[in-house]
Amino acid sequence: MYDHIVIAVDGSDEARQAARRGLKLARAFDATVTVLYVVPQRAVRLTKTSAEKTQLHERGEMTLTEIEGLASEFDQTVTTKLLEGKPAVRISEFADEQDADLIVVGRRGLTGLGRRLLGGVTERILHRSDVPVLVISGDDNEGERETDHSRVLITTDGSENAQAAVPYGTAIAQRYGSDVHVLNVVDIQAAAGPFNAGGLEEEFLERLDARGQDAVDSVASNIEESTPNLTVETAVERTASFKGAAAGVREYVEENEIDFVVMGSHGRSNLKRQLLGSVASTVLRTVDVPVLVVKRSD
Repeated sequence: MYDHIVIAVDGSDEARQAARRGLKLARAFDATVTVLYVVPQRAVRLTKTSAEKTQLHERGEMTLTEIEGLASEFDQTVTTKLLEGKPAVRISEFADEQDADLIVVGRRGLTGLGRRLLGGVTERILHRSDVPVLVISGDDNEGERETDHSRVLITTDGSENAQAAVPYGTAIAQRYGSDVHVLNVVDIQAAAGPFNAGGLEEEFLERLDARGQDAVDSVASNIEESTPNLTVETAVERTASFKGAAAGVREYVEENEIDFVVMGSHGRSNLKRQLLGSVASTVLRTVDVPVLVVKRSD
């Protein structure tokens, strides 16, 4: 499932952290790795001389050489590639052309504006790419630990989009011997509207809980059938936060010391949207552990 990994870098500290995580994952799965640097088309257009353009390319080559050195620390052979263009477009196209199984990126790169803002390039990759994307935050301390996959969380709302992520999370858990947590968050605000959340009858909430329990039980059954050696724990949690289900995911990650989150790009509430689902987008902005986002194949 993880045979060819593309690691996209831009010279930022967060991209280096993402590269470190991606290289370790590649070693665990014996995957081939391509490290990709895209010289931004916008920067090229601002150059006035061939020397300035050459300097941009040299900066990219230096970044790739740095990651090659990092790879040697893990005994990992990598192929490097330097391209020009719009980074999100070129990264997505390259991964697709190479039949990659995973793209690894930092949550924000050189263009990131703040700790809780998802980098512009990263978000556009998530919008465009049909290849699963693993997003690493700058607060990820995995580089200081040999293994950081003790508890893998798979979120589900019962949709086909959520179901598509399950095999990817299961593969991670199987390779690392992780405990698997399967979570459904009952979003009370979404169910009742922001002005009626306090007035929901308990009977209605219990029906929402029951539907959530069906969703997590279905995922747990699939995992236990395919990989019976894994320990699977299910949970249905309510949240009344105006930040929606993502707030419930964040709280569960913190309270249960989750190391790795796997989720679909879209859920029931936004199946027809072309943009990144609001829950996935908010989770990526607010948790400080790696998040693997999987899009359902059309």
